[in-house]
Amino acid sequence: MAAGSLLALIDDIASVLDDVALMSKVAAKKTAGVLGDDLALNAQQVTGVNADRELPVVWAVGVGSLKNKAILVPAALAISAFLPQAITPLLMVGGAYLCFEGFEKLAHKFLHSSAEDAAHEEELATALAAKADMREVEKEKIKGAVRTDFILSAEIIVISLGVVNEQGASFGAQVAALVAVAVAMTIGVYGIVAGIVKIDDLGLYLSRKSGAATRAIGNLLLAAAPRLMKALSVIGTVAMFMVGGGIIGHAVEPLHHLAEGAAHAVSGVPLVGGLLAAVTPTLIDAVAGVIIGAVVLLGVTIVQRLRGKH
Repeated sequence: MAAGSLLALIDDIASVLDDVALMSKVAAKKTAGVLGDDLALNAQQVTGVNADRELPVVWAVGVGSLKNKAILVPAALAISAFLPQAITPLLMVGGAYLCFEGFEKLAHKFLHSSAEDAAHEEELATALAAKADMREVEKEKIKGAVRTDFILSAEIIVISLGVVNEQGASFGAQVAALVAVAVAMTIGVYGIVAGIVKIDDLGLYLSRKSGAATRAIGNLLLAAAPRLMKALSVIGTVAMFMVGGGIIGHAVEPLHHLAEGAAHAVSGVPLVGGLLAAVTPTLIDAVAGVIIGAVVLLGVTIVQRLRGKH
């Protein structure tokens, strides 16, 4: 009897692990789009950091991301169980914050004079020459990246929670699936970010090798690295609008219906109808994100001016 009970217990555990693995795969597919946004946003956060400090900064942000998820997973489970109606408003606040951050970067040249930009560049140059000051610069970059990660991680966790709820999973299986997704996403995102920010170092290493083909690849990587980082900076800003606008768009019915209606309207275009139908909702989300970011930034600016801050 005892042996039978033990075998039954092992079988139950194996079944739960199978269910968790399946739900984790489904949740990972559902959150793949957010993963791409997360990658672009976090890669650009490391720009401007000394080469020998890039990996420590990525590591620090990755640890911060794990801490975020350690807070978000139990919080999401608790809110889902006791106050499910609060999930959407909280996500909308996070989406508005992403739109605000994106529009603030977009409007930087209008809000800051060339003299202020020159002073900021001089401050960064001075910080690069002084390790103590550079640590402060790193801390600010890390804080900003962890704040952004918190919102994106919240979306990943909520999407994953929706998937496991649809599967009718037990509470234990829900916890295991969310933890699996959180860990996998964190390792995946920051592992790739670490690789991206060290492309230039890899290019320099290969360019010093003896083989002509190896040197050519190294020189190609050296030439591509700054362009890639610049592109990621742009993509990261666009991703803020898409993710933030998408979060709010899914919660605001008129905006959601507008996106669906527009996608349906263009779906009948010959040859490219399917592509247009897939892209149109994302474009609408991005435009909505820009508008929302502008409104939030205007409100924040007014409040700061009233309080005597710039």
